[in-house]
Amino acid sequence: MKTKSFKDLIVWQKAYKLVLETYKTTKDFPKSEIYGLSQQMRIAAISVPSNIAEGYGRNHKPEYRQFLSIAYGSLAELETQYLLAIDLKYTKNSKTIENLLKEVGSMLYRMLNPIR
Repeated sequence: MKTKSFKDLIVWQKAYKLVLETYKTTKDFPKSEIYGLSQQMRIAAISVPSNIAEGYGRNHKPEYRQFLSIAYGSLAELETQYLLAIDLKYTKNSKTIENLLKEVGSMLYRMLNPIR
């Protein structure tokens, strides 16, 4: 089946779910973090599916790879911030977030480094 839209990409769908889970998690952060870690996590999370979508929309393979690379970097940023939030006791470990981080990261890695 041919992909007609970025929304058909499994990696985008999982990254989108990760954004929703990040928002659910950060809504309970201390009010002092509203412009700090909470906002940074949301920005990093939103960046992942947004860059996947933008790269797909460019219809040019080198640009698509560049945007996938940016998405991969944002995912690493989000994971770092998530770990910090746990260590600061703003949230508890979430298997859902951890699984999505792992799945999206693995998919992006394979997209960026295909077996030849």
